[in-house]
Amino acid sequence: MASLHPAYLSRLSFGATELAAIHRLGEARGRQGLFLQQYPEQLNTLRTHAQVESAESSNRIEGIVVAPGRVRDLVVHHTEPRDRSEQEVAGYRDALALIHDAHAEMRFTENVVLQLHQLLYRYQAGSGGRWKSTDNDIVERDATGRILRVRFTPTGAVATPQAMRDLVTGYQEALDRQLGDPLVVLPLAVLDFLCVHPFTDGNGRVARLLSLLLLYHFDYQVGRYISLERIVEESRVTYYEALERSSRGWHDHAHDARPWLEYFWGVLVRAYGEFEERVATLQGSKTDQIRAAVARRVGAFGIADIERDTPGVSRDMVRHVLRQMRAEGRLKVEGLGRGAKWRGTAP
Repeated sequence: MASLHPAYLSRLSFGATELAAIHRLGEARGRQGLFLQQYPEQLNTLRTHAQVESAESSNRIEGIVVAPGRVRDLVVHHTEPRDRSEQEVAGYRDALALIHDAHAEMRFTENVVLQLHQLLYRYQAGSGGRWKSTDNDIVERDATGRILRVRFTPTGAVATPQAMRDLVTGYQEALDRQLGDPLVVLPLAVLDFLCVHPFTDGNGRVARLLSLLLLYHFDYQVGRYISLERIVEESRVTYYEALERSSRGWHDHAHDARPWLEYFWGVLVRAYGEFEERVATLQGSKTDQIRAAVARRVGAFGIADIERDTPGVSRDMVRHVLRQMRAEGRLKVEGLGRGAKWRGTAP
């Protein structure tokens, strides 16, 4: 595969801004675990909302629209689909649910990709789960549906099965040999999938499902609580521009993957930003967060311990609340300076 070939990966280099984005996402993943541990029940509300948005947005990007209110009925209440558009939303719902529930057992294989496509079309007999049988172009159309130009010519139908085998093999080899950070290898696999365009229809939706699945494999769980598909829909112009720019020269291994990588990272950065904002709302005020963290502590603790338990809260704020609690008689401090330890007073 063009983007996952060892020679191509070895030529990739990143500047300070790009490396900062990768580092920022790694830090967000680290904070995510604490949020999931502390607020499992409250986060179920975010999960349900994200599933509805994902099913609606991923299909709407492809021009598939259902009546207002019906998406929630289809996704949450599993209402029987009434027409073709609702069948496609229901199919995406089922594929999404499978990934959320069984991602740990779903390795990136050709059969898994075919399974996701089959689920998209499970309510339309004979439409899913098969590679394309005829060549297809990625085109730009006007409002009437007239083709304005060809954006990209994907891999031909005859070569598609081998291309997908190469994609799966190249992805695993790149990870096994540590040829790049997962946050580089993963979006490159999605880029190559979109350039192969292995299905007659449904490629964009499968690519978004595949992104979610591969992110899960590296513990980037934000797609469970924030709809990545909704963020893509809201930035679809940038999405198509980045994809077109990074696909130029792809067949000759002469493409520039950076626009796509930067777009992909940007979606994740925004998703984690929204996630932490919504969790902060669930948590209540910063003062409440600190007091709750202190209440969970047994024995002596330091300011750094409370900082770790309250991501997003400044050290100055932690100090302020601890001093408040000491003035209230709830805490006492032992020692001075950095080595000082705090301890709850006996009731």
